[in-house]
Amino acid sequence: MSRTLLPGKPYPLGATAYKRGTNFAIFSEAATRVDLCFFDSQGKQIDCITLRERTAHVWHGFVNGIKTGQLYGYRIDGPWDPQHGHRFNFNKLLVDPYAKSLSGSVDWKQPIFPYDIASGDPLKMDTQDSADGVPKSVVIDTRFHWEDDSKPQTPLPDSVIYEMHVKGFSIRNPMVPENLRGTYGGVAHEASINYLKELGVTAVELLPVHHFIDEGHLVEKGLTDYWGYNTLGFFAPMSRYCSCGDQGEQVIEFKAMVKALHASGIEVILDVVYNHTCEGNHLGPVLCWKGVCNSTYYRLVEDDPQHYMDYTGTGNTLNVQNPQVLKMIMDSLRYWVTDMHVDGFRFDLAAALARELHDVSKLSSFFDTIHQDPTLAEVKLIAEPWDVGEGGYQVGQFPVLWAEWNGKYRDTVRRYWKGDGGQLSDFAYRLTGSSDLYQFDGRKPYASINFITAHDGFTLCDLVSYNQKHNEANLDDNRDGSDNNDAWNMGVEGPTDDPAVNNLRERQMRNFLATLMLSQGVPMLCGGDEVARSQRGNNNCYCQDNELSWFDWNLDDSRKRLRDFTRKLIHFRLAHPNLHRRKFFQDREIRRKGN
Repeated sequence: MSRTLLPGKPYPLGATAYKRGTNFAIFSEAATRVDLCFFDSQGKQIDCITLRERTAHVWHGFVNGIKTGQLYGYRIDGPWDPQHGHRFNFNKLLVDPYAKSLSGSVDWKQPIFPYDIASGDPLKMDTQDSADGVPKSVVIDTRFHWEDDSKPQTPLPDSVIYEMHVKGFSIRNPMVPENLRGTYGGVAHEASINYLKELGVTAVELLPVHHFIDEGHLVEKGLTDYWGYNTLGFFAPMSRYCSCGDQGEQVIEFKAMVKALHASGIEVILDVVYNHTCEGNHLGPVLCWKGVCNSTYYRLVEDDPQHYMDYTGTGNTLNVQNPQVLKMIMDSLRYWVTDMHVDGFRFDLAAALARELHDVSKLSSFFDTIHQDPTLAEVKLIAEPWDVGEGGYQVGQFPVLWAEWNGKYRDTVRRYWKGDGGQLSDFAYRLTGSSDLYQFDGRKPYASINFITAHDGFTLCDLVSYNQKHNEANLDDNRDGSDNNDAWNMGVEGPTDDPAVNNLRERQMRNFLATLMLSQGVPMLCGGDEVARSQRGNNNCYCQDNELSWFDWNLDDSRKRLRDFTRKLIHFRLAHPNLHRRKFFQDREIRRKGN
């Protein structure tokens, strides 16, 4: 099939559809050849065109007749020299780093590794075609009827955040039509939105919805990546959460979900993973950035560029010091705000993004760029203020305009209610907004995102039911997950029929919830804690896409009582401004004494 190729434009990057065809643009500084390949709806390659134009390291071309819905990918040639940081392999199909939609999934049985697996030599190039094992990028139709969509713009101090998983929230809800359960449409359904409104939360914080893949070692064990911290596409919504297709339909369904939540006054915050990708270390697959321009996108060991700097525990770290990588992240953030209408972001392992050479820096280019961007000026920016590298724990150290997951709040409140000694002074700081962390750097109490539980760790029910983690279902001999949980099982490990123990556990959960909702700062409720959701002692359910993680909507009387108690707490908090102050207590009289 012949296609008419015109020079096109180097901007915007990605695939941009027009009436007569589509413009394609991709950045690769060290490439020597870039081929644009087209596929039919079954994933069979039907054409391939060499892009001839190159402007400022951007390879580009306009292809007449290419319409929305077209599947495509890239093959990029250049030096195969892993010892010097180059991993070009023309035999491997690559996802467009700017793809707005991805179709299909990774097949680990296909030759998706750039080196020769059979010999085990990571320096020997593999020459097999990987196209059958790699998702295809999709040219999308950007049109959507937003109508009168208006962002709620709830001030951060007045927010109550609900952390939830798109699939886990609705997959077992009998009030949601079966074909919508576990999807964006399931979250947008009337039953889901009514539940969130009645609960009183002002924002949902969605676990990663950027397109991600299942890790190979999980697939071998019959498990999947449930949480989604394994990104393949920073612009594409995850296709498995779409009820009606994966060739652009997921974009429309995601937008419809946001629109429905906004109509009910609920904001959408995304948990985003810009610190690493799914391609792993030097022994990982080549799916996108490694083959596009490895030395640009990743932080390599300075005196051994065959290997990657790993501040994330995943094998690689994105090179935010490089202007092109920083541009990609900023373009992604702006896209989700302007085109997808989201209201904020929670940055996973944000300290990794702030590293200059090795140290975490408030003056990093990442912060500077975000702070001057007008598109991001009114969205919520929340950091997970740590990574796994040396000096990575940075709670209280992020700059103004940023809120932080306050890990010290979590730890102190857990220890206080467990009965550990010496906690009262620190508990007072946490209850009043953590002024020791945020008062003297220009920030306010709402810089503290208060949480007691989150997706990573015990649920609230398990926090009062188990002393030890029970992660056997992860098939890693219970070695994964944290051993430091500050949990107390009230004298019995796991479920019990003892009414005294169950009553104590219920009261302890109410203690935690009351503390969370009556503290200064911004409360974040882990979805399901209000109904005592249990993971049976598993504190690392990242690979449990099953009933261990999903919401159970069949509530007994005890769980209904806890739900109703949580509702009352949230509405009480929202009704009393003094519980979500915009300033720290200043130790001075409100009214004059006497008279």
